[in-house]
Amino acid sequence: MNPYLAGVLALAVGTVTAPNAAGQDPDDPADALFRQQRAGMVSVIRRDGIVDTETLRAIGAVPRHEFVPAEYRAYAYENRPLPIGLGQTISQPYIVALMTEILQLSPGMKVLEVGTGSGYQAAVLAEVGCDVYTVEIFEALATQATERLQRLGFDNVTTRHADGRYGWSRHAPYDAVIVTAAGGSIPPALIEQLKLGGRMIIPVGSLFGVQHLILVEKVSNDDVRTRNVLPVRFVPILKGLR
Repeated sequence: MNPYLAGVLALAVGTVTAPNAAGQDPDDPADALFRQQRAGMVSVIRRDGIVDTETLRAIGAVPRHEFVPAEYRAYAYENRPLPIGLGQTISQPYIVALMTEILQLSPGMKVLEVGTGSGYQAAVLAEVGCDVYTVEIFEALATQATERLQRLGFDNVTTRHADGRYGWSRHAPYDAVIVTAAGGSIPPALIEQLKLGGRMIIPVGSLFGVQHLILVEKVSNDDVRTRNVLPVRFVPILKGLR
């Protein structure tokens, strides 16, 4: 798999219930085309093994083309990552869906996302009905994502510009944590901020070596279990605000 979304992050710039057709005009021919392409994308990820109905519905509802630069909108519904600037990318839809599905989310859950990027993964989590707290290490990306999510009506997402390796303790504990950049180990702060019984999905490994998507389950404070899900390729988790 080939995901990249980017860094680690957060600037409490605001909050952004995600509408089923965020920012879309049913009478606009372009939006109609995007909806058709989005339905095709959902068919592809369903064929590739995503079965959770809420995950599929959320992926089908969030307008991915709104989360990529204008020059890449024609490719927004292809199952591949795309550049979003500053050397970062938006993850391929299958990986976004897989990471969402594996967390076993339900409406009202509180989720921490490390690596806001363009805001797409946060929007999908919000569409499922979660309250999302997302951090981004690049101030420009954090600002853009905040404005985008607010414009599209995702008012259950709160963003921040910060180093995501330290999580966001103010809103802990979290029912789930999702990390979209790879490091050599699992940051202890993220385990600490995970609720008992909670789940974390995180890529672990080096930039040029093998990376694995790891599922972390916090059974108790003394019993944290991990399981390899599949090999992946993410950008590295970064240190220091950008």
